[in-house]
Amino acid sequence: MNHTAKEILIKTVEKIEGAYAPSTIRAYRSNFETFIKYCDENNVTALPAQAETVAQYIRKLSEGHLKSSSIKIAMASIAAIHNLNSIHDPTEHPDVKIEMRRMYRTLGRYAKQAYGINKGLLDKMVTTTDNSLRGIRDRAILLVAYDSLCRRSELVSLAFEDVLINEKDAGVKLKLQKSKTDPHGTGKWLYLSLETQIAIKNWLEVSGIRSGKLLRGISVNGKISDNLTSSQIGRIYKKIARTLKIDPDTIRKISSHSIRIGAAQDLLLTGKSFPEIMNRGRWSKIDTVMRYAENAQY
Repeated sequence: MNHTAKEILIKTVEKIEGAYAPSTIRAYRSNFETFIKYCDENNVTALPAQAETVAQYIRKLSEGHLKSSSIKIAMASIAAIHNLNSIHDPTEHPDVKIEMRRMYRTLGRYAKQAYGINKGLLDKMVTTTDNSLRGIRDRAILLVAYDSLCRRSELVSLAFEDVLINEKDAGVKLKLQKSKTDPHGTGKWLYLSLETQIAIKNWLEVSGIRSGKLLRGISVNGKISDNLTSSQIGRIYKKIARTLKIDPDTIRKISSHSIRIGAAQDLLLTGKSFPEIMNRGRWSKIDTVMRYAENAQY
């Protein structure tokens, strides 16, 4: 029934390629494809969608196992596909907003926060890394992630060309060329402790990397791959944490955001202001940092 909607979705994804983050485009496409499937099953039009259809879709999603944050993203995807094609956005209708409020009251507004890896736990994780190729790589990832408060996408985007080593004192500087809050690539120099600078130099020495991605994947037979995917970051953190034999429930809560959260909490506990923390972590909204602060161990 919704063949036209499917065709428009494909064309929309092609149109916005390069203008939006790849993860955003994937979310738009995946969520709208699911919405089209729902519309086909209920014999209603997906594009343009009626407000009543979207409201019913919210009720359907609320009955499943999705978190409120996932439903919010689904609605944002429906809104985006409509707006990008100059079609009236059904999610702005009062009935849809009422249904969203009902959903939040039922499911709660906030998703569970990942466990924050603070400096104490980070130091223990670093001590478990050995001087093998993988161990040196993992040490660099842990320390760069903590000092820079990089998102996982930012970590894997770092390149050899972003590293500047001072010939006089051998100091290392690292520049983040593009981030979620800097889509135009103005760039920002990242803070690096002496320990992190040494870790980067050790990694470059043993890996022999002289161009391209800075942090790379390593195969089971010890060969360095061309890059490291963002989905691997959380798995690396969990794997290292398991060597410490800490509480399994804590390990389950560790994600690719854990070091970023822990570093932000540590900055707060050392007396840094919210604006200072937002600047270090490149946050555009204070709400996120405030949620991290709620779980900081005072």
